[in-house]
Amino acid sequence: MEPYIHKVHYYETDKMQITHHSNYIRFMEEARVDFLEKVGYGFDRMEADGLVSPVVGVTCDYKKTTTFAQEIAIAVSVLRCSSFKLVLGYTMTVEGKVVANGTSSHCFMDTNGKFVSLETFYPELYKTLLTYMPENK
Repeated sequence: MEPYIHKVHYYETDKMQITHHSNYIRFMEEARVDFLEKVGYGFDRMEADGLVSPVVGVTCDYKKTTTFAQEIAIAVSVLRCSSFKLVLGYTMTVEGKVVANGTSSHCFMDTNGKFVSLETFYPELYKTLLTYMPENK
């Protein structure tokens, strides 16, 4: 799958034109939305079907700085997927060099805030996500 591309905007940088660290979490969110769209389960579809997947944890390890106007390629992978939890991995690169690695963890709930089993509530999405785990490729 093609990575998501984010071009660093001026407002995302500091006085030295270096990307502020907090923006990488937002870039990961953009990449997650793009990934789900590409696999056929965008937020609009999931929410229309009564499923939400809030973030319950996030990590980001910074390797190199990025600057204004650079394009960050963000590859998304499914690290773990169970009925109740999804962990996505993000590898962020500029010109082939890793600038950051991150993860986000998500649970599954219906629109009333009740925890649900993804395998039971939305088995088609569950099976699709499993195909993106490294051991299933």
